[in-house]
Amino acid sequence: MQSAIHRTGRVQSGDVGLFYRAFGQAGKTPVLIAHGMSYFSYDWIPAAEALSTDREVVAADTRGFGESDWSPAGDNSVPALARDVMALIDHFGWKQVILVGHSMSGRSTSLAAADNPSRVRGLALIDFTPENAAAGARRVADKVASQPDVFDTIDSAMRYFDVDPDSDAGRAKRPRFEAYLKPLNGGFQLKRDLHYRNQFKRQKETGEKAKLGVDMWEVIGRVKCPILSMRGARSDMYAPETKAKMVAANPQVRVVEVDAGHNVAGENLTGFLDALRPFLQSLEA
Repeated sequence: MQSAIHRTGRVQSGDVGLFYRAFGQAGKTPVLIAHGMSYFSYDWIPAAEALSTDREVVAADTRGFGESDWSPAGDNSVPALARDVMALIDHFGWKQVILVGHSMSGRSTSLAAADNPSRVRGLALIDFTPENAAAGARRVADKVASQPDVFDTIDSAMRYFDVDPDSDAGRAKRPRFEAYLKPLNGGFQLKRDLHYRNQFKRQKETGEKAKLGVDMWEVIGRVKCPILSMRGARSDMYAPETKAKMVAANPQVRVVEVDAGHNVAGENLTGFLDALRPFLQSLEA
C-alpha cells in the first residue's frame, strides 16, 4: 500500500526544510496530516491515498522527523511546529484547510487552528488530548528515552520497536523501517531528532518535563472551527475519562471512538476513515 503514487517536495519554514507527500488534486477542502512521535509521513500514505479521491491531501514530516531537517537552533517548540503547519498551507496556496493531527502533532495543529481561525475549516485530533494518560505517558517516556544513538542493524531497530524481524508481520513491516532509518557510523540512526530522546532522558532522571510554551487546554478552548476528537478505544494515551474534559474545553468538540490502540489509522484504517469521513462531509455543508 505504501507504493501509492504521490508527489514529494520540500518547503522552507524558518531554519528547517520540511518534506511532504502530496496526493490527489484540487477539489473539496484540502487536508493536511501531521504525524505523532514514533511515526512519519510514510505511515500516513494509505490514509492519505484513501482520502484524496475528491481533494488534495498532504502528509508532511514534522521538523526533526523523516526527511525533514533537524532544527539547527534546537527549536522544537509548539509555536515553531505550528508555524511549520502554516508554512505548508501557504506553500500550497490554500485559503482554507482541514488539519489532522495525530498524538504529538495534536499540539501544533491545535495552535495553528487557534491562531489562524480564517484559514482552518476543521480540526481532527487523533488520539490526542492535552493530558496524556499515565500508563501511556510512562510507556512513551521509557521507549523514547532508551533510543540508542545508532542501531547496529535494521533488525535491532525493529526489535527496539517490539517488531520481530523474522516473523511474517515483521517481514511485511521491514520496508517501513528501512525508510525510517539512515546509515550512520556503521549502523543505522532513527530519522528522529535526538532532542526528543534527550528530553525524555532528562524527564526520567530529574522529573523535569518538557516546556511546551503554551497551555494546551487554553489553546483547545480558543479553536473556533469544528473539532473531531478521535479516541482509540484501546488507547493507553487518551483516557476514557478525558473525553468529558475535551467536550467541556470547547463546545465545538465532538468525540468518536475507533476500535484501535494509540495508532488509530495504522491499526484500523477502515475504522479511522469511517470516523473521519462524516466529519469531512459535515465541513463541506
